[in-house]
Amino acid sequence: MRHFGLAFMGAGLALASFSAMALFPFRQPDIPHRILDRKYSDWRSAFFAGPCGSQIHYRDEGRADGPPLVLVHGYCASLHTWEPWVERLAEHYRIVSIDLPGHGLTRTAEGYRIGRDSFAEIIDAAAEHLGLETFAIAGSSMGGAAAWDYAARRPEKVAALVLVGAAGFTPRPEQDFGEPVVLDLLRSPMGPVLRDLDATPMMRKGLKASFANPAIVGDAMIERYVALGRAPMHRNVQMQLALARSERIYATPEALARISAPTLVLHGEKDRLVPVGDGIRFATAIRDAQLMIYEDVGHILHEEIPEQSAEDVHAFLQGVLTGQGRLDLQQPAEAPAREERRAAPHLHLVA
Repeated sequence: MRHFGLAFMGAGLALASFSAMALFPFRQPDIPHRILDRKYSDWRSAFFAGPCGSQIHYRDEGRADGPPLVLVHGYCASLHTWEPWVERLAEHYRIVSIDLPGHGLTRTAEGYRIGRDSFAEIIDAAAEHLGLETFAIAGSSMGGAAAWDYAARRPEKVAALVLVGAAGFTPRPEQDFGEPVVLDLLRSPMGPVLRDLDATPMMRKGLKASFANPAIVGDAMIERYVALGRAPMHRNVQMQLALARSERIYATPEALARISAPTLVLHGEKDRLVPVGDGIRFATAIRDAQLMIYEDVGHILHEEIPEQSAEDVHAFLQGVLTGQGRLDLQQPAEAPAREERRAAPHLHLVA
Protein backbone atom coordinates (compact mmCIF):
# COMPACT_ATOMS: atom_id res chain seq x y z
CA MET A 1 0.00 0.00 0.00
CA ARG A 2 2.86 2.35 0.89
CA HIS A 3 4.57 1.65 -2.45
CA PHE A 4 1.27 2.25 -4.24
CA GLY A 5 0.88 5.61 -2.47
CA LEU A 6 4.41 6.67 -3.39
CA ALA A 7 3.88 5.61 -6.99
CA PHE A 8 0.59 7.51 -7.13
CA MET A 9 2.28 10.61 -5.71
CA GLY A 10 5.13 10.30 -8.19
CA ALA A 11 2.70 9.97 -11.07
CA GLY A 12 0.85 13.04 -9.85
CA LEU A 13 4.04 15.07 -9.68
CA ALA A 14 5.05 13.89 -13.14
CA LEU A 15 1.66 14.87 -14.53
CA ALA A 16 1.89 18.26 -12.84
CA SER A 17 5.36 18.81 -14.26
CA PHE A 18 4.17 17.85 -17.76
CA SER A 19 1.21 20.21 -17.44
CA ALA A 20 3.52 22.97 -16.27
CA MET A 21 5.69 22.53 -19.37
CA ALA A 22 2.61 22.57 -21.59
CA LEU A 23 1.46 25.84 -20.04
CA PHE A 24 4.88 27.49 -20.13
CA PRO A 25 4.31 29.30 -23.47
CA PHE A 26 1.24 31.04 -22.00
CA ARG A 27 3.08 32.69 -19.13
CA GLN A 28 2.66 36.47 -18.89
CA PRO A 29 5.91 38.42 -18.43
CA ASP A 30 6.43 41.14 -15.85
CA ILE A 31 5.43 44.65 -16.85
CA PRO A 32 8.30 47.15 -16.32
CA HIS A 33 7.76 49.86 -13.73
CA ARG A 34 8.23 52.62 -16.31
CA ILE A 35 5.15 51.39 -18.21
CA LEU A 36 3.03 51.01 -15.08
CA ASP A 37 4.14 54.42 -13.80
CA ARG A 38 3.12 56.05 -17.05
CA LYS A 39 -0.44 54.74 -16.69
CA TYR A 40 -1.08 54.54 -12.94
CA SER A 41 1.03 57.26 -11.32
CA ASP A 42 0.39 61.00 -11.29
CA TRP A 43 1.64 64.21 -9.66
CA ARG A 44 0.68 62.85 -6.24
CA SER A 45 2.97 59.83 -6.48
CA ALA A 46 6.07 59.73 -4.30
CA PHE A 47 8.40 57.10 -2.82
CA PHE A 48 10.31 56.50 0.38
CA ALA A 49 12.92 53.89 1.26
CA GLY A 50 11.35 50.91 3.02
CA PRO A 51 12.83 47.81 4.65
CA CYS A 52 14.91 45.27 2.71
CA GLY A 53 15.64 47.58 -0.21
CA SER A 54 12.00 48.30 -1.07
CA GLN A 55 10.83 51.63 -2.45
CA ILE A 56 7.34 52.29 -1.10
CA HIS A 57 4.92 54.20 -3.31
CA TYR A 58 2.60 56.57 -1.46
CA ARG A 59 0.42 59.65 -1.78
CA ASP A 60 0.32 62.46 0.78
CA GLU A 61 -2.67 64.65 -0.02
CA GLY A 62 -5.60 66.55 1.40
CA ARG A 63 -5.48 69.29 4.03
CA ALA A 64 -1.81 69.83 4.87
CA ASP A 65 -2.52 70.95 8.44
CA GLY A 66 -5.32 68.43 8.99
CA PRO A 67 -5.23 65.43 11.32
CA PRO A 68 -3.26 62.67 9.55
CA LEU A 69 -5.12 59.58 8.38
CA VAL A 70 -3.13 56.61 7.04
CA LEU A 71 -4.91 54.21 4.63
CA VAL A 72 -3.80 50.60 4.04
CA HIS A 73 -5.27 48.57 1.14
CA GLY A 74 -6.14 44.88 0.93
CA TYR A 75 -4.69 41.85 -0.85
CA CYS A 76 -4.03 42.33 -4.59
CA ALA A 77 -5.31 45.92 -4.35
CA SER A 78 -3.42 49.23 -4.31
CA LEU A 79 -3.79 52.72 -2.90
CA HIS A 80 -6.10 53.49 -5.85
CA THR A 81 -8.88 51.70 -3.95
CA TRP A 82 -9.03 54.63 -1.50
CA GLU A 83 -9.62 57.35 -4.11
CA PRO A 84 -13.39 57.57 -3.37
CA TRP A 85 -12.65 58.25 0.32
CA VAL A 86 -9.81 60.66 -0.45
CA GLU A 87 -12.13 62.66 -2.70
CA ARG A 88 -14.63 63.03 0.15
CA LEU A 89 -12.30 63.38 3.16
CA ALA A 90 -9.41 65.43 1.74
CA GLU A 91 -10.81 68.77 2.90
CA HIS A 92 -10.72 67.61 6.52
CA TYR A 93 -7.63 65.38 6.81
CA ARG A 94 -4.07 64.94 5.68
CA ILE A 95 -4.45 61.58 3.95
CA VAL A 96 -1.51 59.23 3.45
CA SER A 97 -2.16 56.11 1.37
CA ILE A 98 0.55 53.52 0.76
CA ASP A 99 1.19 50.58 -1.55
CA LEU A 100 2.36 47.56 0.44
CA PRO A 101 5.23 45.38 -0.85
CA GLY A 102 4.07 43.27 -3.78
CA HIS A 103 1.29 45.73 -4.60
CA GLY A 104 0.61 48.84 -6.62
CA LEU A 105 3.62 50.86 -7.77
CA THR A 106 5.87 49.90 -4.85
CA ARG A 107 9.25 48.52 -5.89
CA THR A 108 10.08 45.28 -4.13
CA ALA A 109 13.68 44.10 -4.15
CA GLU A 110 14.63 40.76 -5.68
CA GLY A 111 14.38 37.99 -3.10
CA TYR A 112 12.12 39.97 -0.77
CA ARG A 113 10.55 37.74 1.90
CA ILE A 114 7.32 38.75 3.55
CA GLY A 115 7.15 38.24 7.31
CA ARG A 116 4.88 38.71 10.31
CA ASP A 117 6.48 42.11 11.02
CA SER A 118 6.66 43.39 7.45
CA PHE A 119 3.53 45.57 7.36
CA ALA A 120 4.22 47.15 10.76
CA GLU A 121 7.72 48.00 9.55
CA ILE A 122 6.29 49.67 6.44
CA ILE A 123 3.84 51.76 8.47
CA ASP A 124 6.64 52.74 10.87
CA ALA A 125 8.82 53.75 7.92
CA ALA A 126 6.01 55.85 6.44
CA ALA A 127 5.39 57.60 9.76
CA GLU A 128 9.09 58.35 10.19
CA HIS A 129 9.50 59.59 6.62
CA LEU A 130 6.51 61.92 6.89
CA GLY A 131 7.10 63.01 10.48
CA LEU A 132 3.83 61.55 11.79
CA GLU A 133 4.09 61.21 15.55
CA THR A 134 0.45 60.16 16.00
CA PHE A 135 -2.24 59.42 13.44
CA ALA A 136 -5.50 57.67 12.67
CA ILE A 137 -5.20 54.51 10.60
CA ALA A 138 -7.75 52.70 8.45
CA GLY A 139 -7.30 49.36 6.73
CA SER A 140 -9.32 47.18 4.38
CA SER A 141 -9.26 43.37 4.46
CA MET A 142 -5.58 42.36 4.69
CA GLY A 143 -4.83 46.04 5.28
CA GLY A 144 -7.33 45.90 8.13
CA ALA A 145 -5.24 43.15 9.71
CA ALA A 146 -2.16 45.34 9.26
CA ALA A 147 -4.00 48.28 10.86
CA TRP A 148 -5.28 46.52 13.99
CA ASP A 149 -1.95 44.72 14.40
CA TYR A 150 -0.15 48.07 14.25
CA ALA A 151 -2.58 49.59 16.76
CA ALA A 152 -1.84 46.69 19.12
CA ARG A 153 1.94 47.03 18.65
CA ARG A 154 2.16 50.83 18.72
CA PRO A 155 -0.73 52.09 20.90
CA GLU A 156 1.14 55.34 21.56
CA LYS A 157 1.07 56.19 17.83
CA VAL A 158 -2.51 55.31 16.91
CA ALA A 159 -5.18 57.81 17.99
CA ALA A 160 -8.02 56.19 16.04
CA LEU A 161 -8.54 52.90 14.23
CA VAL A 162 -10.98 52.12 11.40
CA LEU A 163 -11.41 48.51 10.23
CA VAL A 164 -13.09 47.86 6.87
CA GLY A 165 -13.94 44.20 6.34
CA ALA A 166 -10.78 43.45 8.30
CA ALA A 167 -9.07 40.08 8.11
CA GLY A 168 -7.51 38.24 11.01
CA PHE A 169 -9.90 35.68 12.44
CA THR A 170 -10.25 33.15 9.65
CA PRO A 171 -8.51 30.91 8.94
CA ARG A 172 -5.80 30.17 11.54
CA PRO A 173 -2.87 27.81 10.92
CA GLU A 174 -4.15 25.22 13.42
CA GLN A 175 -7.65 25.15 11.96
CA ASP A 176 -8.68 22.20 9.84
CA PHE A 177 -10.47 23.71 6.87
CA GLY A 178 -10.86 23.07 3.20
CA GLU A 179 -8.64 25.47 1.27
CA PRO A 180 -9.44 26.39 -2.32
CA VAL A 181 -8.06 23.91 -4.83
CA VAL A 182 -6.08 26.73 -6.43
CA LEU A 183 -3.87 26.95 -3.32
CA ASP A 184 -3.04 23.24 -3.56
CA LEU A 185 -2.13 23.80 -7.20
CA LEU A 186 0.07 26.78 -6.33
CA ARG A 187 1.99 24.58 -3.88
CA SER A 188 2.56 21.96 -6.57
CA PRO A 189 5.32 21.98 -9.22
CA MET A 190 2.81 23.82 -11.40
CA GLY A 191 2.68 26.68 -8.91
CA PRO A 192 5.24 29.04 -10.47
CA VAL A 193 3.73 28.59 -13.92
CA LEU A 194 0.12 28.99 -12.78
CA ARG A 195 1.13 32.10 -10.87
CA ASP A 196 2.38 33.67 -14.10
CA LEU A 197 -0.60 32.87 -16.32
CA ASP A 198 -3.10 35.54 -17.36
CA ALA A 199 -4.94 36.42 -14.13
CA THR A 200 -7.78 38.30 -15.86
CA PRO A 201 -10.51 35.60 -15.57
CA MET A 202 -9.72 34.88 -11.92
CA MET A 203 -9.43 38.58 -11.09
CA ARG A 204 -12.77 39.35 -12.72
CA LYS A 205 -14.43 36.59 -10.71
CA GLY A 206 -12.75 37.66 -7.47
CA LEU A 207 -13.61 41.34 -7.87
CA LYS A 208 -17.24 40.61 -8.72
CA ALA A 209 -17.45 38.48 -5.58
CA SER A 210 -16.13 41.46 -3.58
CA PHE A 211 -19.19 43.61 -4.25
CA ALA A 212 -22.85 43.00 -3.54
CA ASN A 213 -23.41 44.94 -6.77
CA PRO A 214 -21.02 43.31 -9.28
CA ALA A 215 -21.86 45.97 -11.88
CA ILE A 216 -19.35 48.19 -10.07
CA VAL A 217 -16.57 46.03 -11.53
CA GLY A 218 -15.64 47.49 -14.90
CA ASP A 219 -12.96 46.64 -17.42
CA ALA A 220 -10.69 49.47 -16.25
CA MET A 221 -10.75 48.18 -12.67
CA ILE A 222 -9.92 44.63 -13.75
CA GLU A 223 -7.17 45.85 -16.06
CA ARG A 224 -5.60 47.92 -13.26
CA TYR A 225 -5.58 45.03 -10.79
CA VAL A 226 -4.11 42.62 -13.34
CA ALA A 227 -1.50 45.03 -14.70
CA LEU A 228 -0.24 46.17 -11.28
CA GLY A 229 -0.09 42.52 -10.23
CA ARG A 230 2.47 41.94 -13.00
CA ALA A 231 4.98 44.47 -11.69
CA PRO A 232 8.41 42.92 -11.06
CA MET A 233 8.39 40.69 -7.93
CA HIS A 234 4.70 41.35 -7.21
CA ARG A 235 3.47 37.88 -8.12
CA ASN A 236 6.20 36.36 -5.99
CA VAL A 237 5.22 38.39 -2.92
CA GLN A 238 1.49 37.86 -3.45
CA MET A 239 2.08 34.12 -3.71
CA GLN A 240 4.01 34.25 -0.42
CA LEU A 241 1.07 36.04 1.20
CA ALA A 242 -1.40 33.48 -0.15
CA LEU A 243 0.55 30.40 0.90
CA ALA A 244 2.59 31.32 3.99
CA ARG A 245 -0.13 30.82 6.59
CA SER A 246 2.37 30.88 9.47
CA GLU A 247 3.41 34.43 8.50
CA ARG A 248 -0.11 35.87 8.43
CA ILE A 249 -1.50 38.22 11.07
CA TYR A 250 -4.07 36.40 13.22
CA ALA A 251 -6.42 38.02 15.70
CA THR A 252 -6.08 36.80 19.27
CA PRO A 253 -7.78 38.05 22.43
CA GLU A 254 -4.38 39.07 23.80
CA ALA A 255 -3.48 41.17 20.74
CA LEU A 256 -6.88 42.86 20.45
CA ALA A 257 -6.90 43.65 24.19
CA ARG A 258 -3.78 45.79 23.66
CA ILE A 259 -5.67 48.17 21.36
CA SER A 260 -6.46 51.37 23.25
CA ALA A 261 -7.38 53.60 20.30
CA PRO A 262 -11.06 54.46 19.70
CA THR A 263 -12.15 51.98 17.05
CA LEU A 264 -14.79 51.93 14.32
CA VAL A 265 -15.56 48.59 12.67
CA LEU A 266 -17.28 48.75 9.27
CA HIS A 267 -18.55 45.61 7.56
CA GLY A 268 -20.78 44.76 4.63
CA GLU A 269 -23.63 42.39 5.46
CA LYS A 270 -23.04 40.57 2.14
CA ASP A 271 -19.27 40.31 2.48
CA ARG A 272 -18.39 36.98 0.85
CA LEU A 273 -14.65 37.18 1.53
CA VAL A 274 -14.56 38.00 5.25
CA PRO A 275 -17.76 36.92 7.04
CA VAL A 276 -19.74 39.63 8.78
CA GLY A 277 -19.40 37.60 11.96
CA ASP A 278 -15.71 38.49 12.00
CA GLY A 279 -16.61 42.17 12.10
CA ILE A 280 -18.80 41.49 15.11
CA ARG A 281 -15.95 39.58 16.75
CA PHE A 282 -13.55 42.50 16.26
CA ALA A 283 -16.06 44.95 17.71
CA THR A 284 -16.68 42.66 20.68
CA ALA A 285 -12.99 42.02 21.43
CA ILE A 286 -11.76 45.62 21.05
CA ARG A 287 -12.81 47.70 24.02
CA ASP A 288 -15.56 50.25 23.33
CA ALA A 289 -15.45 49.67 19.58
CA GLN A 290 -18.32 50.93 17.45
CA LEU A 291 -19.75 48.61 14.82
CA MET A 292 -21.61 49.53 11.64
CA ILE A 293 -22.99 46.80 9.38
CA TYR A 294 -24.25 47.90 5.96
CA GLU A 295 -27.13 45.98 4.42
CA ASP A 296 -26.79 44.86 0.79
CA VAL A 297 -23.08 45.79 0.73
CA GLY A 298 -20.08 43.57 0.04
CA HIS A 299 -16.41 43.44 0.96
CA ILE A 300 -14.98 46.61 -0.62
CA LEU A 301 -17.51 48.95 0.94
CA HIS A 302 -15.34 52.08 0.60
CA GLU A 303 -15.80 51.72 -3.17
CA GLU A 304 -19.33 50.32 -3.15
CA ILE A 305 -20.86 52.98 -0.88
CA PRO A 306 -18.13 55.67 -0.74
CA GLU A 307 -20.41 58.57 0.15
CA GLN A 308 -22.10 56.96 3.13
CA SER A 309 -19.03 55.14 4.47
CA ALA A 310 -16.86 58.28 4.21
CA GLU A 311 -19.51 60.30 6.05
CA ASP A 312 -19.61 57.68 8.81
CA VAL A 313 -15.81 57.68 9.13
CA HIS A 314 -15.74 61.47 9.26
CA ALA A 315 -18.43 61.55 11.95
CA PHE A 316 -16.44 59.03 13.98
CA LEU A 317 -13.12 60.81 13.58
CA GLN A 318 -14.64 64.18 14.44
CA GLY A 319 -15.39 62.78 17.86
CA VAL A 320 -11.80 61.61 18.27
CA LEU A 321 -9.62 64.19 16.54
CA THR A 322 -9.59 67.72 17.91
CA GLY A 323 -7.79 71.03 17.44
CA GLN A 324 -6.01 72.47 14.43
CA GLY A 325 -4.65 69.32 12.91
CA ARG A 326 -3.56 67.88 16.25
CA LEU A 327 -4.73 64.59 17.64
CA ASP A 328 -6.52 64.24 20.93
CA LEU A 329 -4.08 61.95 22.74
CA GLN A 330 -6.13 61.71 25.89
CA GLN A 331 -5.77 58.10 26.97
CA PRO A 332 -8.96 56.14 27.62
CA ALA A 333 -9.69 54.83 31.08
CA GLU A 334 -8.13 51.57 32.21
CA ALA A 335 -9.76 48.60 30.50
CA PRO A 336 -12.17 46.67 32.73
CA ALA A 337 -11.49 43.03 33.51
CA ARG A 338 -12.34 40.79 30.56
CA GLU A 339 -15.27 39.14 32.31
CA GLU A 340 -16.79 42.56 33.01
CA ARG A 341 -16.83 43.64 29.38
CA ARG A 342 -20.13 43.78 27.58
CA ALA A 343 -21.05 40.69 25.64
CA ALA A 344 -21.82 42.57 22.42
CA PRO A 345 -20.61 45.81 20.81
CA HIS A 346 -22.74 48.81 20.01
CA LEU A 347 -24.33 47.81 16.72
CA HIS A 348 -25.54 50.20 14.05
CA LEU A 349 -27.21 48.40 11.15
CA VAL A 350 -27.29 50.68 8.11
CA ALA A 351 -29.97 50.04 5.51
